[in-house]
This record gives sequence, structure tokens and C-alpha cells, in this order.
Amino acid sequence: MIQVDLANPTLEFMDYDADIAAQFGKSDSISYLMHNIADLLGIADNLVTLPLMFLFNLLMAWIIIYFIYYKVSKRRDYYVTFMLFSNAMFLLLWLMQILDIQTGFVLGLFAIFGMIRYRTETVPIREMTYLFIIIAQSVINSLSLQADGLAWHQLLFANIALIVLAGAFELWCAKKQQRTSSKIVLYEKIENIVPERRAELIADLEQRTGRKVLDIEVGHVDFLRDVAYIKMTYVLNEGEHNSIDMITRFR
Repeated sequence: MIQVDLANPTLEFMDYDADIAAQFGKSDSISYLMHNIADLLGIADNLVTLPLMFLFNLLMAWIIIYFIYYKVSKRRDYYVTFMLFSNAMFLLLWLMQILDIQTGFVLGLFAIFGMIRYRTETVPIREMTYLFIIIAQSVINSLSLQADGLAWHQLLFANIALIVLAGAFELWCAKKQQRTSSKIVLYEKIENIVPERRAELIADLEQRTGRKVLDIEVGHVDFLRDVAYIKMTYVLNEGEHNSIDMITRFR
């Protein structure tokens, strides 16, 4: 820096003062260069980390959805839904963290869960459980990008724990019980709904529907038309599913 004395007009050179430079918005070239290099390295690190985490989340979700859920249910509609939901959830939460939207983050989660209500078809409990698992997995993987001190082995353990739990319980349930579904039947032989003729009612339903009936529940009874609504629980065949089990008629 150059100092000029008006009484004695000579030039004197002074050392660089960082505080004075900061007041005038200046910085020395070395500090400025190091700052820019740090920014570039941070951007490059994010460009590498985000795709890796996205592929990691995609792989973990695919293992749960394909090898655990789809192998049992064989439902392609929920297979596609879960895969898209997982990846969309991951990117949405990552974007919210980048923008540091705390209030929007909370409201966004409520909106995501609220979107489940747009359906016209009731989602079964099993599918809702897997949807919650996929959401939890996406939240864990997405927020790990912004978490300080979270190691890869901790993140890997959390994902593997979800996979092992889902697979273990699915395998245990497959061995312990048969896959069942239910139908609402409008039954006209009203004389068979009395408790004394329960066996005859089950035999009649099995003959007419071709299903092995496990349980029945008698609901609304209309004595004017001699009909009754009956909930029939039956065994599903291997690889079979029923998505309209509780619908009684077209609206």
C-alpha cells in the first residue's frame, strides 16, 4: 500500500493490512484464490456425492421392493409406484435441505403423506407398510448428505437393517400363514345366515365361488328382500392378488 505525506511528498510502502482490505471489499490474491478453489472443490464433491447417494438409495429400495415385496405379491402396479416414490422422495428431501427450508420441509412431509388420500382405491395394510418403509429409507439416505459425522458404515447398517427386518418377517409370515383376501357377498339364501347353519353357509359359498373359505361375517340383513351382506375370507392361490375385495358394486 502507498502512503503520501503532503508536508513531505515522499512515497512510503506499507505492509498489507487484511482489516483495511476487508473494509474496502478487497482481498489479497492468495486468499481469494484459495477461497475459490475451496468452493470449486465443494461443488465437485457435491456433484460426485449426490449421484452416488442417488444410486445407493435406488439399489437399496430395489432390493426391498423386488426381492422381498414383489417376489411374494407379484403386483407390478405397486412395484412401479414404490420405485418412483422412493426416488422422488429422495430428491425432494435433498432439495429441501439444500435450500434450508425448515418450515417447508415439515409441510412437505405432511403434503406427501396427504397425497396418499388422492386414491379412489383403498391401499391394503401390507402395501401401506412397505410404502412407509420406502419413505423412511429415502429420508435416511437423503438427510445423510447433510449430516455431519455420519459414516458410510452407519448408513449402510441402517439400510441393511430395514432389508433384513422386512425379509425376515415376510419369510416368517409366509411359513406361518396362508395369503388370504376378503370379498363382500350379497347373499340371497337368508335362511343360512343363522349360527346353527354356519357350516351349510360356508359349504354353499365354497361351491359357488370355488374358494376355500376360512371365515365369514354376517353384516347388514334386509328382510324385505331376503338378502344379507356377508364378508367372506378365503385363501389366495399362489401369485394371486385381489385389489377390489371390499367393493360391492360400481358407483
